[in-house]
Amino acid sequence: MKHQLTDWLPTSMKEMKLHQWDEVDIVLFTGDAYIDHPSFGAAVIGRVLEAEGYKVAIVPQPNWQDDLRDFKKFGRPRLFFAVTAGNMDSMVNHYTANRRLRSNDAYTAEGRAGARPDYPTNVYTKILKRLYPEVPVIIGGIEASQRRFTHYDYWQDRLLPSILVQSDADLLVYGMGERSIVDIANELNKGIPVRGLEHIPQTAFIRNAKEISTHKHWRDKLLSSHETCLQDKVLFADNFKKIEIESNRQSEIRLLQDIGDKRLVVNPPQPLMKGDYLDKIHALPYTRLPHPRYKGKHFPAYEMIKFSVNLHRGCFGGCSFCTISAHQGKFVTSRSQNSVLEEVKKLSQMEDFKGYLSDLGGPSANMYKMEGKDLSICEKCIRASCIDPTICDNLNTDHQPMIDLYKAVDELPSIKKSFVGSGVRYDLLLEPGTGKPASPDKERYLKELVVNHISGRLKVAPEHTEKEVLKLMRKPPYELFTAFQKHFETINREAGLKQQLIPYFISSHPGCQQEDMAELAIKTKNSGFQLEQVQDFTPTPMTLATVIYYSGVNPYTGKKMFTARTKEQKLAQKDFFFWYKRESKNAIRNTLKKIGREDLIGKLLG
Repeated sequence: MKHQLTDWLPTSMKEMKLHQWDEVDIVLFTGDAYIDHPSFGAAVIGRVLEAEGYKVAIVPQPNWQDDLRDFKKFGRPRLFFAVTAGNMDSMVNHYTANRRLRSNDAYTAEGRAGARPDYPTNVYTKILKRLYPEVPVIIGGIEASQRRFTHYDYWQDRLLPSILVQSDADLLVYGMGERSIVDIANELNKGIPVRGLEHIPQTAFIRNAKEISTHKHWRDKLLSSHETCLQDKVLFADNFKKIEIESNRQSEIRLLQDIGDKRLVVNPPQPLMKGDYLDKIHALPYTRLPHPRYKGKHFPAYEMIKFSVNLHRGCFGGCSFCTISAHQGKFVTSRSQNSVLEEVKKLSQMEDFKGYLSDLGGPSANMYKMEGKDLSICEKCIRASCIDPTICDNLNTDHQPMIDLYKAVDELPSIKKSFVGSGVRYDLLLEPGTGKPASPDKERYLKELVVNHISGRLKVAPEHTEKEVLKLMRKPPYELFTAFQKHFETINREAGLKQQLIPYFISSHPGCQQEDMAELAIKTKNSGFQLEQVQDFTPTPMTLATVIYYSGVNPYTGKKMFTARTKEQKLAQKDFFFWYKRESKNAIRNTLKKIGREDLIGKLLG
């Protein structure tokens, strides 16, 4: 399929003229390159606003170090500037868990590092407010969303106030912001000033406390102030508990937090998104390609998802270290089968498509079409996870809709093979205790997945082996993973296949001691693994694990928790992953002697 330059949103004045526009309504700045694909947040927001009739321009990765011409090229938009750091938190993008600068950026042409600053939301917004102080700036995306309250910043090793304070933005949209950004545009288009948009759900703003009026439908809950959090880590942790509880239900609570002489107001979320709205988002006229300005350059993040299809949004796993449910929410919204099939047909028309889909998945591979049997119960539920410590009785976990979808996709004449590249939640498939498939549909799904939809390797995330660490992570017992491994091997053997199971593990998670890592190494060794997919825990704003890391306290129990914090402690834990490497063996031996567990040396290194 051939495209014209006007098939993308304009990124320059020349392109704006090709659209035959004299001005733009909204200018969207992003820390990512401009990939016009539904997996890239800036493209989605731009297309959603375009579908509402607004003229939207995009400025990808503006140069913040020269004469600021990128910030000036479209002049004043008629309505507002929008700013996002991009698909990833910029600090996770830039730095390793040991705070070492990364040498690449997957969201930049050729993976080049240095195309965006640290904290681009702050940097871009401050520049725009300096150049155009009278134009509203709306911030959003994962970086802004996770920093809407007082939060711990791992890279500065201190608590920071709401990003609204740091950036000087007028309004913040948290979570998946399509509906809120349209509401904002519509209100501004009516001539309502930005300070009059205090009623829009899923937004946050800062005012003088006496300027804030009560809302006729929403109740207010006051959190501990920023200054109190600076003085008392336990109260900071308690704030998180209150925030997470309100985030886990369809709340009508406005959360308030004082910051100096100002007050932060975080409005309740939008009502649950319906599947037909998500269908409309995916039906927008994306080219699914990088903008022509990049002249055929390679984008690592794009190459990963180029021939993939996202089936749903949201995750009810509630893992304590993960930002997905904190940003997308725990309620799963699924696309219709017809919407998915239409996207696959469009994708198959791309010039370099060879008939293979890299992923039919989502935040978790096997949560498609799963929701509460009685949604009125879900609306009030405050559980962070629908499947931990046990699967909720109100949760529909039927896997048959996924089987039907896989088969419908594979029946398309343009498709040779469809793979599932996203991680699979095996705790949705197997019965705790017995380790057997929990129902016939789950047994059918497991066989369909392993036999027909794996490209040689299947990703799963047990994350750890030790019971107390897994409880903190909100993950199932390791025994359930070993049961899953046996089913995987049996199905492969019966089908005459030789495929690998690739487990993911984390070191230095709050609550994890060096002895726990030694046990992890022994158990995974006994299971036949030499681990590849491992990571050192990186604290990111607005997760339970990060709150424990900073405060030393589990806000749900009040119990003090150990966390590996120093570089030496973290490296000592990470070494256990690589017991089979010569350079790690002496370090492991010394660590086990130091903690008085010489009895484990033979089990692991013998």
